[in-house]
Amino acid sequence: MRFKHLKDLNAICTAEGKTLAELMIEEQVKETGTPEAEVVRQMSDYYQVMKQAVNKGMNEDTTSRSGLTGGDGQRVRHYLQNNQSCSGDASTLAMAYALGVSEVNASMGRIVATPTAGSAGIIPGVFVSAQERFGWEDEHMVNGLFSAGAIGYVIANNSFISGAEGGCQAEVGSAIGMAAGAMVELRGGTPEQVVHAVGLALKNTLGLICDPVAGLVEIPCIVRNGLGAVTALAAADMALAGVRSAIPSDEVIDVMLEVGSAMPSRHRETAQGGLAQTPTGKKLTKQLADTKKEKTKPKKAAD
Repeated sequence: MRFKHLKDLNAICTAEGKTLAELMIEEQVKETGTPEAEVVRQMSDYYQVMKQAVNKGMNEDTTSRSGLTGGDGQRVRHYLQNNQSCSGDASTLAMAYALGVSEVNASMGRIVATPTAGSAGIIPGVFVSAQERFGWEDEHMVNGLFSAGAIGYVIANNSFISGAEGGCQAEVGSAIGMAAGAMVELRGGTPEQVVHAVGLALKNTLGLICDPVAGLVEIPCIVRNGLGAVTALAAADMALAGVRSAIPSDEVIDVMLEVGSAMPSRHRETAQGGLAQTPTGKKLTKQLADTKKEKTKPKKAAD
């Protein structure tokens, strides 16, 4: 790739009059040797999976195998349909969709890891709700995924995208930054505004730990996806309004690496700290273990 940092993306796109999506498609073609039409088709297929996951999350049973989660996305959408939203209709719908996709993931449904399964609800939540709101064509949304991919590439190669390495800031945080930057470009923002959106988004999640109850990608992961979609929209609005990240976005990514490296192992996806070790977290973990033990216990032969 011709770029390693966000400042490179801004400089190249500005100098050549390209969007991040156009640059990323060009670089993907060069990197893989795959024809452009095929590269775009593959990304289009991913977007169809995202839309299907949103639809499933809103219309089917998403109860997880553990029984701990399911249906919250539908609850939020129902609330939106029957009440005036506190955070605004756009934010609440994005939140509902993000929750729904994350619940599809928890119930073993098909999703696209963006950048991981644990953060897979944020980009679909933001993208599909925005597409419905603005009437954008799928082609436009696919370009947005290439923009998000370019941002994710930079984050992954300069910091973390894995919760086991850098905490939830690496998973949910990265997804928020990718969604925020892509949304700016989808709305016609400049490459510079895209980069500022990423920094504004990432600063809000620095230090976020990964503490899944019972080691499952359910509690608190699903709720963090829902709220992450709202944060992405807020960061995009800030950047489009002209708000700048006072700390350069590449430096924010460097801080994510620093903070994640210093984070105790108990706060990095091990379920040994944080919410997983609260009294309720321990109780839920024990209940699941007992249920599993009961299911695997050999049945006594009939007399």
